[in-house]
Formats: sequence, structure tokens, C-alpha cells
Amino acid sequence: MEHACSHRNKSYTLPFAHRKNISRLALTPQGNLLLSIDEDGKAILTNFPRRVALHHFTFKSSVSAVKFSSSGRHFAVGLGRQIEVWHTPPTPGSNASGELDFAPFVKHREYSGHFDSVRNIEWSGDSRFFLSSAKDLTARIWSLDPEERFMPTTLAGHREGVQGAWFSKNQETASAFHSLHKTAPGAYDEHEPTDHEDDDANMQWRIIQRHYFAQDSARLNCAAFHADSGLLVAGFSTGIFGLYELPDFNLIHTLSISQSNIDFVTINKTGEWLAFGASKFGQLLVWEWQSESYILKQQGHFDSMNSLVYSPDGQRIITAADDGKIKVWDVTSGFCVVTFTEHSSGVTACEFAKRGNVFFTASLDGSVRAWDLIRYRNFRTFTAPSRLSFSSLAVDPSGEVVCAGSLDSFDIHIWSVQTGQFLDRLSGHEGPVSSLSFAPNGNTLVSGSWDHTVRIWSIFGRTQTSEPLQLQADVLSVVFRPDSKEIAASTLDGQLTFWSVEDAEQVGVVDGRRDVSGGRRITDRRTAANEARTKSFKTLAYSADGSCVLAGGNSKYICLYGVRSGAIVKKFTVTVNLSVDGTQEFLNSRNITEAGPVELLDEQGEESELEDRIDRTLPGASRGDPSMRKARPEVRISAIAFSPTGRAFCAASTEGLLIYSLDESLQFDPFDLDTDITPATTLATLCTRNYLKALVMAFRLNERYLIRQVYEGIPVSDIPLVVRELPVVYLGGLLRFVVSSVDGTPHLEFNLLWVQQLLLQHGRYIRDNRRDFASELRMVEKCGVRTKQDLAKL
Repeated sequence: MEHACSHRNKSYTLPFAHRKNISRLALTPQGNLLLSIDEDGKAILTNFPRRVALHHFTFKSSVSAVKFSSSGRHFAVGLGRQIEVWHTPPTPGSNASGELDFAPFVKHREYSGHFDSVRNIEWSGDSRFFLSSAKDLTARIWSLDPEERFMPTTLAGHREGVQGAWFSKNQETASAFHSLHKTAPGAYDEHEPTDHEDDDANMQWRIIQRHYFAQDSARLNCAAFHADSGLLVAGFSTGIFGLYELPDFNLIHTLSISQSNIDFVTINKTGEWLAFGASKFGQLLVWEWQSESYILKQQGHFDSMNSLVYSPDGQRIITAADDGKIKVWDVTSGFCVVTFTEHSSGVTACEFAKRGNVFFTASLDGSVRAWDLIRYRNFRTFTAPSRLSFSSLAVDPSGEVVCAGSLDSFDIHIWSVQTGQFLDRLSGHEGPVSSLSFAPNGNTLVSGSWDHTVRIWSIFGRTQTSEPLQLQADVLSVVFRPDSKEIAASTLDGQLTFWSVEDAEQVGVVDGRRDVSGGRRITDRRTAANEARTKSFKTLAYSADGSCVLAGGNSKYICLYGVRSGAIVKKFTVTVNLSVDGTQEFLNSRNITEAGPVELLDEQGEESELEDRIDRTLPGASRGDPSMRKARPEVRISAIAFSPTGRAFCAASTEGLLIYSLDESLQFDPFDLDTDITPATTLATLCTRNYLKALVMAFRLNERYLIRQVYEGIPVSDIPLVVRELPVVYLGGLLRFVVSSVDGTPHLEFNLLWVQQLLLQHGRYIRDNRRDFASELRMVEKCGVRTKQDLAKL
């Protein structure tokens, strides 16, 4: 899986992926190297500031713990009962001699002594020693190199597996934490060496304090310790965390932050912020304990997403999921802005009104709701005369009428948005209505059904009759082209069919079965090419200009087709994660046993702790308690939407909300190149004050750093002259560059002057060719709104 990181309230995704779920992450104290390890022990070493993968390596077994030393020169890895210490690959400037090691991973030593899996590793402040805690009820102290009068020491006396162990700031005491059952959820033991003046070689450690966490019917899941401030934070299975001050074990405060286990906790360097992770609900929380306030609180959908839609300005994405939640995401930062929880069941569809900040959702709870994005509230609720579970939705572009279809009924239901009254029921389909779409001009409604027909309705006409279009299989999705003259329909046999609305005639067909087919489930006894389940498209979306159509389904592929040619333009692979069903192409018989696939076999008997060994199997059930069964998510694309700017699209998948954009990186795509045009000659031209020629030369080379240098080197007084003489072929590129520069430079007024002059001098040409400049103008509007909001906060 890819990893997303946060910096200055923005998130980004590193441009590489593991082949299985990431299980362990470690960052050097200097913050320059990131080590990510997946479930199989395959690791990727990354230059974190530059987001570049440096080296791929495998530890040949699953890793249970990893930690960089305080100096950053070594890292320790827990591999089952073994601990291995490796040299950190040196980076320029980290070695005193200035030498670079060309072998990325060099093993320092192996350490053996634990009798069960290592859970946690912590280093001392001088990086000479490290503590390991394990499930064998012990913690052990090791030295990096042989030390005089030091022997590896075992800290025993615990009654359960040790969750973590740490050194104090002066390294004279060691603390260990373990979980207990029944009345006490966990205990904290503090150890110190006994004073043997006669024989230091036989120095022993003893328990000097033992404290218990006063959390009823809870279990200690994770803990973290900040040596400099003496703060201990502990996370419990009830979703509560406690903050304690050591060595006196004074409780500072407790707080409930989740409804499920807190699985991970860490403290930042200064000890001011605490970060928590709850994997069941996908929660991430950063808490400032001194002011008792949230720094960051994010939670994704913990069930599969069903639908998504862009806001008309392209700055927000609305997602709806089976968990009954509706989330509003900010495209720029990648964070969730607000969550609506009024629906009591899964939300199946969402749609924006073309004007205003209003969107609508349909749910299995039998209601259609209207939401206000200015006040963040639900201001209308629509219900049918009989109890139905709505699965599809369409909104009139003017926002006056909303329509919904259901799999329980063959009719289409219509409501008035202004009054909230039920208006009419459209009958004609002989099967469940699977998809609805309003024409962008608002005149017609199109519906697709499992009865093999697509119907075109004129709901504002005097007679609400429909024109049926016959297809060869169940209709899964139907969408309008942006000009309202054509519709595209996807059917269960893998066909994409295009129809003219005016003539009700078929104008094109694409056979996409071979394109979308890919990936087999772990329980399948056949290869992906022979699996019928993946051979159809469940969702469609037209591009902004109507020349292309995106299609996705129960497959790891998103296909982009040219409408006129009928040919596939590009094929996007959503994920290569082998921990998800549907990503493998071929059958591997080695993983199939008489009892089923190896990955789905229960391993209850191999656990070391009593709680994990208790057999809760139901009588007659072959795979144990249904709530505890192993289940693998299956890759699928449930919804696709194009951005109004036309330069990005998003997809709701098993891996989460994915955004594909053309604007993130500038590719080297030179045009009109000449052998005399080089970066050196471009800068020389700038020095001669021939600003227009220098700007054109920079755009010909298409190197962003060079364009920025020339752009910022042009005096403010010369901007109108340069813009007036600028060839129109560079107009779109300069507009995109200026808008993208607003976020990365403090020269706000300078950028706004460029935008103003470009629109003044070339406004007529842009208006006459508005279709060619549609995406640039939307970017300008989006940038203006964002700049206004940022200034309003000041």
C-alpha cells in the first residue's frame, strides 16, 4: 500500500507502493530516511524529504518491531524471536570522513535469547544499549557492541507479555509495561540495578516500583514513553488513553477517543503532541495534552465507498459509504473537512446540484436527504409512500427536482426540493432501476434497469412517457455526455453502448470485457482470464469535453476510452497490493491445501497468550466465530468522477479515495526546440533585458525551475508589454504556471498582476476559444477563491 504523509496541514502520497500491506514504519531521528516494511518482511528505504525510493530489501520473514538508534547510525529489527541490528546506509554529510558505503544494508550483529515474538525495541540515549520486550513475559537489555563488565540482562517478574520497555533519561532505570486480565488491565514495573560494590560484573536488576492502571474491564494495547519529560501514555482496548507522569505515576488525564482498540501511540520529540491510531475505524488523532485540544483528527470510511461526486468548483469531493457516513474532502490538502452521520444505513448515491452549495444523497434507510455545504446541515428529507431502499439518484441541474430509484421497486420516485413534497412515480421499467442521470441542460432524465432497457423521460413535459432503448444484458450504469446529446450505458456483458438522445439511435459500441478483466480471488479455482465476475463495468464518467469516457468495475483496472474511435486510450492499475483479493492474475496451486487457501486458515492454536488461545468456535462451524473469521477485502471500483477542471478524476476503490491529476508534476515535453536554446543562453537573454524572448525560450525548454527564474526576473513595470506581445501558443501554459505558483511563492500581488494582464490583453481570444481554455479558467477561479479564503483568515 502507498503511504500518505502530512506536512503543514497537507497530505501527499509517496510515488511507490509495496506489494502487501505495510506493517512497520521507522523514521531516523534526523528525519531523512524512512524504512517501510510490509507483512512479508520486504522493505523499502526512502529519502523522506525528496520522496525517492533508494533501495528495496527483504528480511525473509515478517517483522514484529523496528527502531532506529538515537544517533541514526543503526536500526534494530525484531524477526520472531531474533533481533538483528543493521548499519543505516550513510547519506552525504552523515559520515565524519565523508565516505559513502555502496552496500545499502550491512548486518551488524544478531541477538538471541527471547522465547517468543519480540514486540518492541527501544534504544538508550547514547545508542550503546537497547531494550527489547517480547511475548515471553520478559524484557532484555542488550549492548550494541561488547561492553566491559556488561552482560545481557533479563527483566523478569511480569505476568503477561510485555508491551514495551524504555530507559529513563539518565539510563539508570528501565521501565516495562505489560497487559493483565480481569481486574487490572495493565501494570508498570520500574527496574534498577542493585548496588554490588564488590563485584560489578554480577550486577543484577530488581523491581523497585510496581503500579497498576486503574482501567476496569480494559486491556493495555500500546504504550509510549518520553524520557526527557517523564511522560507515559497508554492506550487501552476500550478506546481510552491515559497520560501519566513518571516516576511517581501521577495520572494527568484520561480521554476516550475511539469506540474500538487504540492500536498505536507515539509522542513527538518535544513531548507536546501525542499521536494515536485505531485501525478498525481508520482513525488518526494528534492531541496536544497541555491545552487538551486536537491538532489533527481524521477518520476514513471503515466500510466500502459506494458513490462520490466533485463540487461544481472542483475544490471538494463528497463520498458516501456503507457505514452510513457522508464525508467532504478538501482536494488541495487531502483531509476530511466535515462528516455527516444522519443516515441510519448505508449511503448508496450522492449528487450535486449544478448551482449553489447543495448536494443530495440516497440511502438504504429509505430516505433521500438534501445537504447545505455553507451551514453544514441537512435541510430536507424526502421519503416515499412505501418503505424502500434507494440505490440510485439524479438531480435536476436547477436543483428543483430530485429523482431516486430502488432495487425493491421498478418505479422512479420524484420530489420537489422547494416543498419537500412527493410529486410523482414514473412507471415503465420491468426490473429494478440501477442507474439514473439528468441531462446537463435539464430537459430529460435517463434511467437504466435490470430489464435490459434504458429509458429516456421528459419529466417536465405534459405527458411523462418514455422512449425505451433495448440492450442485450442488465444495465449497470448510464450517464449523459456534458452537451446532453449522447448517453453511454454499461451492461453486464461488458459492453459500452453509446446512443444519440435526439434520434434514439445507437452510435457506437465498445467491447470492454478483455480490458476490464483482471485479478482473481484467493478462493477462485480458475485464472483471472476465465473469471466472469470481473468482465463488466459498474460505473462510467464522461470527460469535461465529452471526448473520452472512464469506466471501472469489480477489477483492479480503470479504463479510459476515446468515444469516437472506440479504442482504449489508457489503462490505470488501481493497486498492486497482494493483501487484497483480485490483484493476482494467475493461479498458484502451492497456496491451496485440502482445508482451503493457506491465507484463510485459522491460527488460534499458535498464539502464546491465553486470551488469544481461547476457542470461541460455534458448534458446527468449520471456521470459528463468524465475528473473528479471516476476511480479505476485494478490489473494486465503485464510483468514478471527473473534475470540473477536466485535469483530474477521482475513484472510490477498496484502497480508499484515489485522485489522479495532470497538475501534480510537470513532465519534460519540449516543443519548437532549437540547438541554440539552452538554460545558459536563456539566462543570458534575461540579463540583456529581452524579457519576452527569455520567457519564450524558457517555455520551449519547459523546465519549471528555469521558467520560474525568468518569470520572477521580469520587472513589474514590463509585465503589460510582455503579456501584450506574448504569442497565444504560450498563453495556456503561462496561465497554468502563474496559478500553480500562487501556493509556492510569497509574491501574491506579483502573481495577481500577471493574471490581470493576461485576462485584459487576451480576454477576447480566450472568450472566442473558451473550450480550449476551460480548464485554465477554472484553475484561475479556484485559485482566486482559495486566495480569498486564506486572506480572510488573516
